[in-house]
Amino acid sequence: MDVHCMSIKGRDIISALDLKREEVELILNEAESMRNELKGRRCLHLADDKIVMTVFLEPSTRTRLSFQYAAAYLGARGIDFGATEMSSIQKGETFEDTVTMIDGYGPDVIVLRQSVPGNAKKAAEIAKAPIINAGDGANEHPTQALTDVYTIRREIGRLNGVKVGIMGDLKHGRTVSSLSYMLDRFDGNTITYIAPDELQVKPEVLGKLTRTKHSKAERVEDVIEELDVLYVTRIQKERFTDQKEYERLKGSYVISRGFLEKFRRRPIIMHPLPRVDELTVDVDGMREAKYFEQARNGVYVRMALLKEVMG
Repeated sequence: MDVHCMSIKGRDIISALDLKREEVELILNEAESMRNELKGRRCLHLADDKIVMTVFLEPSTRTRLSFQYAAAYLGARGIDFGATEMSSIQKGETFEDTVTMIDGYGPDVIVLRQSVPGNAKKAAEIAKAPIINAGDGANEHPTQALTDVYTIRREIGRLNGVKVGIMGDLKHGRTVSSLSYMLDRFDGNTITYIAPDELQVKPEVLGKLTRTKHSKAERVEDVIEELDVLYVTRIQKERFTDQKEYERLKGSYVISRGFLEKFRRRPIIMHPLPRVDELTVDVDGMREAKYFEQARNGVYVRMALLKEVMG
């Protein structure tokens, strides 16, 4: 299928499962085009008559800013919902009423981040404008997964036959689900889920994988030399109801320069960020460290996604 004939105009992007392989490739190719076109320019003026509404009801730095920069680079008008503390949510307004009100102002797309799994889908059922899920609790984060596979393709040179280790809090990490689904769009990939039993990947995620071989490991040192990519995630304190459990598990896995230098073959190191103590700053200067480049890549990917969804 010719990716140039594909269109996701007007589509809601709620899950990584919403995108076919050809649609993923369309977005990644468009992101690379955006990267090249933007060199030496501040605005591409591709969406000067469009309005992008960012609604972040949960803390965010990279996703929120990269969407706002993406809109600005495209020439779109970006309007931000602002802090929930300044909104009528604090007065008891329901999520449904908030979405209905925002949609009523006529944005061309709504980028939504919030803490309740499934609320992105609920918003899509309410709003006429396309909804892009920028993270719904511990459920999914499809635009991060697009950024991740774009980074892997740029660094490894392919998206087929890649060996990826995903390490850390796999139970609560929404990036884990979406990246797994996105890698499953391609052929011959292998995912090793590296975590203690208490934080292992959810069975329902594994149940949705149709192409990808997968296994579990408790010790990263047992598998690291087999990997092309080590994707590190933080232990997510805000997802724990038992803080004693968090304190016990938070130091389970730490990647440092000294640890990595023990191995003759080292994968590239990725991380959706923010990091806490699972990835030490002395890794930053290593050639394998790709997480800040990964964050920068999010702007180009989200430019491509906004352009395609807004048409």
